[in-house]
Amino acid sequence: MQIKDFAVEQWMNDWETKCIHNVAETCVYSLTLDQLFELTNTDKKAWLDSLCSRRFTYGDIEGQPGFLEGVARLYKTVEPGHIVPTHGATGANSLVISTLVEPGDHVVSVKPTYQQLYSIPEMCGAKVDILQLDRKNGYHVDVDALDALVTDDTKLICINNPDNPTGALLDTDTLKAIVEVARKHDAWLLCDEVYRLLTQTDEYSESVIDLYDKAVVTASMSKVWSFAGLRLGWAVTKSPELRRALLSHRDYNLISAGIFSETVAELILGNASVILERSRRIVRQNLAVLEKWVESEPHLSFVKPEAGTTALVYYDYDIDSRTFCIDMIKKTGALVTPGDCFEEPKSMRIGYAYSDNTDDLQKGLDAISAYMRTLE
Repeated sequence: MQIKDFAVEQWMNDWETKCIHNVAETCVYSLTLDQLFELTNTDKKAWLDSLCSRRFTYGDIEGQPGFLEGVARLYKTVEPGHIVPTHGATGANSLVISTLVEPGDHVVSVKPTYQQLYSIPEMCGAKVDILQLDRKNGYHVDVDALDALVTDDTKLICINNPDNPTGALLDTDTLKAIVEVARKHDAWLLCDEVYRLLTQTDEYSESVIDLYDKAVVTASMSKVWSFAGLRLGWAVTKSPELRRALLSHRDYNLISAGIFSETVAELILGNASVILERSRRIVRQNLAVLEKWVESEPHLSFVKPEAGTTALVYYDYDIDSRTFCIDMIKKTGALVTPGDCFEEPKSMRIGYAYSDNTDDLQKGLDAISAYMRTLE
């Protein structure tokens, strides 16, 4: 079965360990276990003694109860029995799409977005129509344009909220309008919500799982919760039939998500408000630094992100983005992601939450500036 190269992940594989300033990182600055214990006022010895006394079997095949309860609390109407643990959000997206989509199906996906949402349906043999997100519209979904693409034959609609790479955030009214398009055509609606809750304001971030019975949402412990190393995510569906199918497919490549990862995640989600406060502080202070820097650079422009950790920044130099980024890392050590990985020429995706210290972020941005001076 053929699939296109996963452009953004292969880029990170090639360059992430070769940089000085990783301004391509998309997780909120990762935590250590010691920092987690300190933030949550957890007795480290007691916690480790409890973990070390357990036999490391496969664990709870369908998910450790405390972990599932922690995930359920992130939504309004989700119950533990709606959740399927996965190998990260990438595993969740892959599982959902490959379970739902068959050869000849029709899928509608937004772009620019995370490549899984359109390349995996193509791999499955679907006809994929793209809804291009317009910079002039803040990269928000044009519901009328979506409605024009969706038909009664559409099996699945794929969106990403907040969007990667743009940081666009769909409000509740827009999500409800998208749901109505899906409902009208009885289509499944998959929303990758891996950056959900990383907002610039304190308003509640709606999830489509609370709005539509044929919604499926995915997320993980990586971006918001700063523990990508757990490689733990989840898919949520209220359909017993789809959940059963997801678990059946998952038996072939995962079996269970593992005792260690789910136990750490249970501690994190049991203290969600503390971790989320830290994450929001980082994305808010760092976005202010990024915005000031973009405004200071005459060759750059962007639509200011509304949520998440990423920004799509455009430049006006006469050089393609892959050449720009490779030359820059070799000369200054600054790593960003080429816009060409998202089919957005002459741009770069910047991950602005890669440090909890704004001085570190500024050093990375200054390295980008130093490279741009060589182009003038």
